[in-house]
Amino acid sequence: MKITRCESNPIVVPGMYDWRRVTVFNPAVIYENGKFFMIERTAGSLNPFQCYFGLLESEDGVHFSHVLDRPVIHPGQFGFPHGSIQDPRMVKIDDTYYLNYALRPCSMSYHPTGLGVPESFKPAYPDGWGEDAGDWLTRSSIAVSKDLIHWEFLCDTTPLNINDRDNILFPEKVNGKYVLLRRPEEFVGEEYGTDKPAMWITYSDNLTEWEEPRLLADSEQEWEIKKIGGATPPVRTDRGWLTLYHGVDRHNVYRAGAMLLDLDNPEIIIARSKKWIMEPEMYYEKFGLFIPDVIFPTANVVKDDLLYIYYGCTDTSIGLATVPLKDLVDFVLEN
Repeated sequence: MKITRCESNPIVVPGMYDWRRVTVFNPAVIYENGKFFMIERTAGSLNPFQCYFGLLESEDGVHFSHVLDRPVIHPGQFGFPHGSIQDPRMVKIDDTYYLNYALRPCSMSYHPTGLGVPESFKPAYPDGWGEDAGDWLTRSSIAVSKDLIHWEFLCDTTPLNINDRDNILFPEKVNGKYVLLRRPEEFVGEEYGTDKPAMWITYSDNLTEWEEPRLLADSEQEWEIKKIGGATPPVRTDRGWLTLYHGVDRHNVYRAGAMLLDLDNPEIIIARSKKWIMEPEMYYEKFGLFIPDVIFPTANVVKDDLLYIYYGCTDTSIGLATVPLKDLVDFVLEN
């Protein structure tokens, strides 16, 4: 699969403001009124490692500048001043922007390789909250906005007693229902039909009450043998919903894959490529803050039949790759 990396990569890097001087990665991007708007995940320090969301804009999808000199979302506005907010995915339905995000009640300490471990900090919350280990699990939620600057909490999309991430809304309703991808870490075992964390799908009439999820896809190939999860919001094509996902191998290398889901019944996988569409190749994808060898797409935009794929690079910076939309769809169908 021929995917073209932007010559300016990495296109967004840390710096400029205190709240983003350590890292920027895993963005949400949307194209509106001739402009690209990006919500970046940032951190200002490793001690503690707290993440925020900043807002940028661009005329060409490559050169971005900040709309504000402060974060548009910080975990404190959702009740967790010592927490960390991460991995936004964004769609617009009618006149409202919907932002999926995951929130940790404490600062991060994720370190799958054991290298470059950021420091976690668990503060004392009032009224005894936090005494139960389950209080500290990552929660996945939706925030809403009319202008990309002012955001309000809408709902939690998953139970608070499990780790459930990579929640991603479809950009439109299907058969009158909202559709959501999930990746519940604990849904593993014979009773769940998968022995690895996998992609699940669920539906809602109102965004706040969700049906029981159904297993959509699990690990199949060696390059995704450890786990898979949703990557970017699905893109409607004439051949199905183009759905990018990430796969992790035994050595914690993150690659990107692609599948096509039926337009009317997205539980049906029309085609799924056996081979990844992107893997870490460039220096900024192989070396970084504390997790090497990571390509982690979280946003895509279609403009002039070209798919812009925005991805986190080793949890350190943001890269851009492009591919003709038809070429990628054909690749998935043929492979």
